[in-house]
Amino acid sequence: MNVFLWVLQVVLALLYVAGGAYKTFMFDELAAQMVALPRSGWAALGILEMVCGVLLIVPAAAKRMTFLTPLAAAVLTLETLVLAGTYARYSLALTVTNPLVWSLVMVVLVAFVAYGRAKGRV
Repeated sequence: MNVFLWVLQVVLALLYVAGGAYKTFMFDELAAQMVALPRSGWAALGILEMVCGVLLIVPAAAKRMTFLTPLAAAVLTLETLVLAGTYARYSLALTVTNPLVWSLVMVVLVAFVAYGRAKGRV
């Protein structure tokens, strides 16, 4: 189980850091697709995702301040749930191109990491 959690953490960290960088630095492309938040809102979400993505790996790998890993996963769970709610306002279609579907999958995966790491399996 520990190896599975590590693999899942690395994959989620890469996805959240990449997604956060996209939200922060590629705003013009994002604004054309989704007008739900202003530029500063997307930038704040992007920075939050990048910081939490790093915190998914570094504290647990360094075995210092390991409580930050499940905390970061819990914050990402809440952030992604809010983002899924924002996406749901635009479309509830269950298609591959709808970001709502991917957000809900990410919620389940990052919540699993938060639960697994909070139980002391660091």
